Amino acid sequence: MEAVVDATGLEKTYGETAALSGASLAVERGEVFGLIGPNGAGKTTLVRALTGTTDPDAGTAQVLGEPPTAIDRDRLGVLPQDFSPPDRLTARELLAYYAGLYANARDPETVLADVGLADVGDTWYENLSGGQQRRVCVGSALVNDPDVLFLDEPTTGIDPAGRRTVWELVESLAAAGTTVVLTTHDMAEAERLADRVGLLADGSLIAHGPTEDLIAEYGGSSRLTIETDAEPAALACLSSLVVERERDRGRSAEPALVVRDIDPAEIGTVVDALEANGIEYTGLSWAEPDLEDVYLQLADETELERTDRARDSNDGPADDVERSPETEPTQTGGSA
Repeated sequence: MEAVVDATGLEKTYGETAALSGASLAVERGEVFGLIGPNGAGKTTLVRALTGTTDPDAGTAQVLGEPPTAIDRDRLGVLPQDFSPPDRLTARELLAYYAGLYANARDPETVLADVGLADVGDTWYENLSGGQQRRVCVGSALVNDPDVLFLDEPTTGIDPAGRRTVWELVESLAAAGTTVVLTTHDMAEAERLADRVGLLADGSLIAHGPTEDLIAEYGGSSRLTIETDAEPAALACLSSLVVERERDRGRSAEPALVVRDIDPAEIGTVVDALEANGIEYTGLSWAEPDLEDVYLQLADETELERTDRARDSNDGPADDVERSPETEPTQTGGSA
């Protein structure tokens, strides 16, 4: 199937900072592609390059078979991270304004209902809550009924009920054939919405695929966490299981042991061993690996590689810089 969004070897630098370093991806029609990665990884710069609001220094990009700067704007919807519409317009007036920019826009009342704001349509934007404001912004990116939709951190600041409304809306759009590229720091959001997820780090897409494939390859094993002061040696009787001290639980967290790669059916054996050895514990929790484990694993590996490169060049550890500088102009419209 031909890719609707296609990028190869995109590069972009700001001064001495490399925001994109050969980023490549392909997204098919009706697919939801989730971009995750640490702050400064290049996610926003990649979205800007794909929507024609930033010119890459090298590489190629196409959306619907056209360069991003040449595509019919009616076919493209963009929600930037930072978007500040006029405060003294109501939610209804804002959506009507953006609808007026297109020849065949959706009914603003329908869009208002889609984002769950029909009951506050006459409220000035400045008087809406932060989450409601963000949902108005989501609506502004949908009002032209785009074929391809880019959402940069779409649910930031939205409460759980509002977030669910946006998720269901994205799912319905994708089911109807809209191609969606979204960036997010919410791993639950990426797991629910994305057909495929790509991890961007240091300006490159270092891993991508269906969530279940990424978890299988990078997520590690299942784990049983035992909140206890005991040492691993106290459970030496569990010779068939790997028991170790849990690290990096934070100052306020209880000390704990972790049993890795354990099947739920074996939890009873661990509990019996705790009781037989008189080991006191305050809690047990079992978890399978998830997308957050993938994120942390790959991000840690990337950070180690970056530190090693910096050490080899005698420059010291690399600074944690934002890859998309605040000085870069941001898009001010609801759709590109």
